[in-house]
Amino acid sequence: MKMYGYKKKLDLKYDDAIIKTKEELKKEGFGVLTEIDVKATLKKKLDVDFDKYIILGACNPPFAHKALQAEKDIGLLLPCNVIVYEDKDDVFISAILPTIAMGMVENERLKDIAIEVEDKLKKVVDAI
Repeated sequence: MKMYGYKKKLDLKYDDAIIKTKEELKKEGFGVLTEIDVKATLKKKLDVDFDKYIILGACNPPFAHKALQAEKDIGLLLPCNVIVYEDKDDVFISAILPTIAMGMVENERLKDIAIEVEDKLKKVVDAI
C-alpha cells in the first residue's frame, strides 16, 4: 500500500498536541481554515462513540495561489489535511503528502509546489 501521510507518535496529551500542531503550522506559514471534530460529529450525526480525532484543514496562501495558477481544479485537493488523534493511550499526528495527492494530477508545474509544501508539513510533524 502506498503511503499518503507522514505520521508520528507523540509524547503529548491530545489537547496539547492540537495546540502544538497549530503553533507549528503557523511557524511554517499555514493557517487553519477548517477544524472537524470527528468524535463530536459522529456522536451527533450517528450517535456512535469514536476516539478523539480532529481534522485540521491547513492552508499556506502563497503556495495555494501558485497551485491554483498552475491547475484551476487543484482546489479539489485543498486544503492540506493534518490529523491529530488518540488511539488507546497514544496520540498521533499525520499530514497529507502533497507529492502523492497532487501526483495524480499529472501537471509538471505542480510538482515543485507539492515538494515545497510537503517539506513544510514534514517540518511541522517533526517539530512536535
